[in-house]
Amino acid sequence: MPKQGLGLTQGLQQKLSPLQIQMIRMLESTTLEIEERIQQELDENPVLEEVEGEASRREELPSENEDHDETNSAYDDADFSMSDYKTDDDTPSYKLNADNYSDEERKESPLAESASLHDLLHDQLRLKNIEEDIEELAEYVIGNIDHDGYLRREAESMVDDYMFQTGKQVADEKMHEAVKAVQSLEPAGIGAFDLQECLLLQLGRKKQTPAITNAYKILENNFDDFSKKHYDKIMKKYNLSEDDLREVVAEIIKLNPKPGSSFDSSMGSTSVQIIPDFTVECEDGEIILSLNDRNIPELRISEDYANQLESLSKGRNMTEDHKNAALFIKQKVDSAKWFISSVKQRQETLRKTMQAIITKQREFFMTGDEAKLKPMVLKDIANATGFDISTISRVSNSKYVMTDFGVFPLKSFFSESMTTEDGEEVSNKEIKKILEECVQNEDKRSPLTDDRLSEILKEHGYVIARRTVAKYRKQLNIPVASLRKEI
Repeated sequence: MPKQGLGLTQGLQQKLSPLQIQMIRMLESTTLEIEERIQQELDENPVLEEVEGEASRREELPSENEDHDETNSAYDDADFSMSDYKTDDDTPSYKLNADNYSDEERKESPLAESASLHDLLHDQLRLKNIEEDIEELAEYVIGNIDHDGYLRREAESMVDDYMFQTGKQVADEKMHEAVKAVQSLEPAGIGAFDLQECLLLQLGRKKQTPAITNAYKILENNFDDFSKKHYDKIMKKYNLSEDDLREVVAEIIKLNPKPGSSFDSSMGSTSVQIIPDFTVECEDGEIILSLNDRNIPELRISEDYANQLESLSKGRNMTEDHKNAALFIKQKVDSAKWFISSVKQRQETLRKTMQAIITKQREFFMTGDEAKLKPMVLKDIANATGFDISTISRVSNSKYVMTDFGVFPLKSFFSESMTTEDGEEVSNKEIKKILEECVQNEDKRSPLTDDRLSEILKEHGYVIARRTVAKYRKQLNIPVASLRKEI
């Protein structure tokens, strides 16, 4: 048996303070989120208040680094020690919550909930006139449909699981009947086992025209050939002209490959409005930067609570209730000071970061020409501002800037560099733009391969390997040449 004992070990451990955690969250927040966060803090912390009027906006909260802080002196000179009543961390618990919502607030959502795809399928199933045992199996089948509207499991596997869960043994044929019942529901194509079946289910409900009939036969018997765009083989097998095949393709591309997700999105999703965090304008050759902070109020600590704390601190014979009240106010004051400091630091960090980006990409902000974008990585802006790379990453994430040429995400200004034959460094965005133009202008009957695209780029002075072309093509969501082929 091992001998037990006590020992000392040394180790390094990094912990983030509540202020650091709060600052990180502030940097990651968009303008709309920070406005909501400030309003929430004003509602939760009675010590924090909004400054009103222009005169009040000039008032500055005393810095924590100043030697003489009137608010601090109110309780520093008290005849009792606040540390006597502190725990290891006197930060209010609500300050450490991930989203700062109470349990009651979580329950009282102001948004109406939309019915899910599964609920709507269940409602349709109840209206169908089918046998009771098939309806029960169909209810189970609906529970196995994923968000795209597919059944990713074979009917035989569902039979085994159904028997294990309910103790009822059913024949495979019964489960297949239940699947067919589900596949007859709306939207068309729901409950398919794969893409081929999904498209065939949708075609089967359409009015049968020559194009629909041909499309059904091609997808049923030559799905792989159609997916790989082997059009010559298909036209020869079914004796179709190019015009006939065009009509077939036109019908197929109208079909929905993910009937479940589109149905859910039409029922429950809401459009997202982008609110720029910065505005950059050019006037007389000068670039003017402004933060979108018109709805972000100036904050300060309430004088009433500061005076109340000072009054409590001067008491000589304090009761337990007075000590608890003083402790509560102090915690709220500290919390308010932390929050005010975080908001100010966030605004200053955002401003310095955006100014550094403007300095680096001045030509773009003057002309709006993406070809003028220079190679720029997070480290470049970190070096220019003195901030850490992780800070620059948080600032640039989910932030947008409104310019004279449109609204752009901050991340779009960052790109890797490539070297031309002349040794000049250019942004890979310029290369991607050339790739897009080449693909847009190519002959769709004979699309450009990656090797050919590499040769074209070399003609422009960019020596790029075929695998790099393939990487950029994938980043631009451009399929391979064989899948870009048209008739």
